[in-house]
Amino acid sequence: MTAAGVHQSAPGAAPAPVLSPARGWLRLAYLYLVSRRALTALALLAGFGALLWAALHWRWNIAGGPAAQQVMPLSIVTGAAAVVAVTAHGPFGEPERATGRRLPYLRLGATVALTAAAAGLLAAGASAGALPGGFLAMLRDVAGITGIGVLSAAVFGGALAWTGPVAYLVLTETALAGSATTPWVWPARPPHDVGGALCAAGVFAAGALLITVRGARESVRD
Repeated sequence: MTAAGVHQSAPGAAPAPVLSPARGWLRLAYLYLVSRRALTALALLAGFGALLWAALHWRWNIAGGPAAQQVMPLSIVTGAAAVVAVTAHGPFGEPERATGRRLPYLRLGATVALTAAAAGLLAAGASAGALPGGFLAMLRDVAGITGIGVLSAAVFGGALAWTGPVAYLVLTETALAGSATTPWVWPARPPHDVGGALCAAGVFAAGALLITVRGARESVRD
């Protein structure tokens, strides 16, 4: 006995629930964010905001001149950017790509929303004291380093997305200790430097575009 030829529900069966387009989008976005551990990411971002507050309030790492004062806040910004980048990793791999055309919009929306959350929570943490470079420099650094992170997710995979921000942090610390002038090392540039802001914005735009179109690279294990 098979179900071949049966095209309608049995008499008396409850009809399948029909979601409105708006509710369907909200449910899909919720499931996507859950699969990317967005709540965990927000908790970690809040932790980085609290760490920045403590670093500024108790003036950690202020010895050694203005360049040394940037190292602790920049390390915290890098950690927050790495958290955002790692959320590009999904557990379902190829089957998720076949679920419909909404996936690119979900990738873009999650990346932008978590980057904005990182900037907001770090800005709240910066209220404890004088942030080197001010809010504009921090926003530039968050956007640019997050862009490096999502580019790393697209190239190396979401689980390794943190490697790009960490490598850039090492490069930037070297530049802060020296006399680098390239705008591609934007954390070492003045807060109102147009070249540094354009480079950071360009890297974030490139990362957001690539992660939207391709998603995080999948390993054989995925």
